[in-house]
Amino acid sequence: MLRLMLLRHAKSSWTDPGRDDHDRPLTPRGQKSAPLIGRFMRNQKLVPELVLCSPARRARETWKLASAELRSAPRLLLEDALYDFGNGGRILDTVRAKADTAKSVMVVGHNPSIERLAQRLIGKGDAKLRKRLANKYPTGALAVISFDADDWDDIEDGKGTLDFFARPRDLKK
Repeated sequence: MLRLMLLRHAKSSWTDPGRDDHDRPLTPRGQKSAPLIGRFMRNQKLVPELVLCSPARRARETWKLASAELRSAPRLLLEDALYDFGNGGRILDTVRAKADTAKSVMVVGHNPSIERLAQRLIGKGDAKLRKRLANKYPTGALAVISFDADDWDDIEDGKGTLDFFARPRDLKK
């Protein structure tokens, strides 16, 4: 069984229009929500073996804050291909190329590609969670998708099961 975790970076700042998109930091709200996702991961025992992260500042900051809540630090690779705003194909290609023997991989990236990839891959799972994901994949949200497969090359559209869809606002209690 393989598990893919798709984390959209937390809320980032648009206050400086002259700032390069790669360099946009998290807002205070984003800085508060990223640890919530990390705690959720720890509590649900969702610690990946490998994390593939966009090199954009907001993605790196999201992972740094989320991973601080975990008991162990997974291997981290910064991948330029994850600074992607397409249909998610580049994300899946990167997972296939980098996962090696890892059975649990997390991607920290951007919309719309994170959302589009999740929607493409999911074919099963709780109907309420699937509908929630289809309606909106907000900043800081995490989808956890499992596959009845042993090799990342065998992952196909519509064959994944949505195990979790966690949004920061659902975790604030």
